[in-house]
Amino acid sequence: MGGPTQVGFVVVQPTSEPVNVELAGRVNAYQTAEIRPQVSGVIQRRFFTEGAIVRQGQTLYQVDPSLYRASVNQAQANLRSAQANAEATAVRAQRLKPLAEMEAVAKQDYTDAEATARQAQASVAQNRAQLETARINLRFTNVPAPITGRIGRSLFTQGALVTANQADPLAVIQRLDPIFVDIQQSSAEMLALRRQLSQGGLLPTRAQVRLKLEDGSDYSLTGSVEFAEVQVDPATGTVTLRAVFSNPNGVLLPGMFVRASFAQAINTRVYLVPQQAVTREANGTAFLFVVGANNKADRRNVEIERAVGANWVVTKGLNPGDRVIVQGTGQLRPNADIRPVPATNPQNVAPPQQKQGGGDAANGKQG
Repeated sequence: MGGPTQVGFVVVQPTSEPVNVELAGRVNAYQTAEIRPQVSGVIQRRFFTEGAIVRQGQTLYQVDPSLYRASVNQAQANLRSAQANAEATAVRAQRLKPLAEMEAVAKQDYTDAEATARQAQASVAQNRAQLETARINLRFTNVPAPITGRIGRSLFTQGALVTANQADPLAVIQRLDPIFVDIQQSSAEMLALRRQLSQGGLLPTRAQVRLKLEDGSDYSLTGSVEFAEVQVDPATGTVTLRAVFSNPNGVLLPGMFVRASFAQAINTRVYLVPQQAVTREANGTAFLFVVGANNKADRRNVEIERAVGANWVVTKGLNPGDRVIVQGTGQLRPNADIRPVPATNPQNVAPPQQKQGGGDAANGKQG
C-alpha cells in the first residue's frame, strides 16, 4: 500500500488575459445647447412641444419683430439717401476735372469735389453695413435650434420679456444618442497601469465598456473609451475617462450613475490554472503544488488576480512549462514522493479498502 502517490498534472504556459476594472461613472449628454435670445423683446410664439425631438435650424421661439423690421426699413432709406448723394458728388467731380485741367476753375475746387465724392462712397458702405446689421437682428427674432436633440421644458412663456445674452436660457437641448459616460479612476491606479505598460508584460487595448445600471441590470449595448483627461481632479484625486455609447432607446439619461467594467490592458504573462489546484491558508495565502525534481511535490505560493471560468488567473509564482498538480492534492505535503501522470489519464477512484487493487488496475492501464 506504500509507494508514491499518483497525481494528475497539467502543463501551464503563459497566456494573455485582459486586465479588467470596474469603476463608477456618470452619464452626460453628447451635446448640450442652452437656448438664449440674441435680441431683446417680448416672446410672441413658441413653436415646439416640450420633451420632443427638435432639428438643427428649426425655429423654437419668435420674439416680437416690429422694432427690428422698422430698423431694417430705416436702414434701407438711409442707404438710398447715401447712394443718391454719392451719385451727385461723383458727377460734380467728373465735371470739374476737365475744367481744372484747363485752369477754368481752381484745382482746389476739383480736389474738394473728388474728396467729397469719396466720402459719399464711404457713407454708402457704412449704410449698407447698418442695413445688414438690421437684417441680422430681424432674423434673430426667430430663435433657432443650434443642434438636433431632445428639448426640455420651456423656462419662458409667451408674453415674457427676454433680453439679448441673458443669463437664464429659454430652454435646453441635449443630444442623447450617442451619449457619453464619464468614468472616474484614481490617479494611483492609472500610474500603476502606466508603469506596468512601460515595463512590458502589458499591452494597451481599445477598451470595450459594459455598463451596470442603477437598478442592477446590465445595459444591453457596449461602448468604447474615447480618451482620458490630462489632469487630475484635485478634489477627488481621480482622472476622468470618457466612453461613448449608442442610446437608441433613451435608456441612458444625463446625470444617471452607472458602474462601468472594461479591460484597460492585456497582460501577456499570466497563467490559467484550474481552480481545484489552488489551496488557501487561513491568512489568505494561495499556494499549489507542481511536479518538482526527482518527482517530488514542490509547493509554490502564487498570486491570483481573479477567476476566469473554471480557472484562476495566476500572475506570480509559476514558470513556463511547470507541471501543476490538479488531481490527488488532498494529502500532498512538500517534498513528498509522487508518481505524476497527465490529468487526462484515468484516475483511481476506488474505495479505500480496494486501494491496492485499484492501484494495480490503474497501473495496468498505465502499462
